[in-house]
Amino acid sequence: MERPRSNRFYALPSMLTCTSLFSGFYSIIASINGDFYPAAVAILVAGVFDGLDGRVARLTDSTSRFGMQLDSLCDLVSFGVAPALLAYLWALIPYGRYGWLAAFLYVATTALRLARFNSMAEDPDNTNHDFVGLPCPAAAGAIATMVMFFRYLGTTDTVKHFSILLLVYLLSYLMISAHRYLSFKKNKIPREKRFQAVVGMILVLTLLATEPPVTLFVTTLLYALSGLFLELYSFVRRKKGQQGQ
Repeated sequence: MERPRSNRFYALPSMLTCTSLFSGFYSIIASINGDFYPAAVAILVAGVFDGLDGRVARLTDSTSRFGMQLDSLCDLVSFGVAPALLAYLWALIPYGRYGWLAAFLYVATTALRLARFNSMAEDPDNTNHDFVGLPCPAAAGAIATMVMFFRYLGTTDTVKHFSILLLVYLLSYLMISAHRYLSFKKNKIPREKRFQAVVGMILVLTLLATEPPVTLFVTTLLYALSGLFLELYSFVRRKKGQQGQ
């Protein structure tokens, strides 16, 4: 991982980070007011700005420890508190203590996930570009798109479905797990394949735009489960390797 070099304050990436925080805070207010669909959309908007701030910082050579800490604090609100509150007020209240404990566990594991990410980023010996544990924006996206998916199915109010409770607990576990998740930040596309990559991105965007509540939910859910699939794939390969010896 690329380590921030200084404690300097850079205005542009910090403003993008604070915009992500604003979106997360708006999601909290919307959830409290019972506007669950706008709350879900606000979390996705926060994810967009969270992705932009790091890229802008790298492009403008303005990465810093200050920016990294600010990003983590804002992420805890936008991708920890906001989705936990959304899930609790939307679907977890009927489960009593199991519901609010699931919401608390989600916030706690988000904080632990961010702390681990920061400590690994400052480790000079760490050269792995993949994520260890499910990234918290992806976990928050799974909850947000699930709300959008249920709205697509015709649900306009609160719901009670045991699978939602299980999903919140599962996402909490995946964030602090040791499962590897692909990171697309450091991938370098060969020059001869850049045209194909652009065409592929256009096709993916077109697919996502067909029915966003459905395609976004399926995409985020598959990514959340991909760590388990990769772990299973690695386990099967190790077993085959041991049998072949």
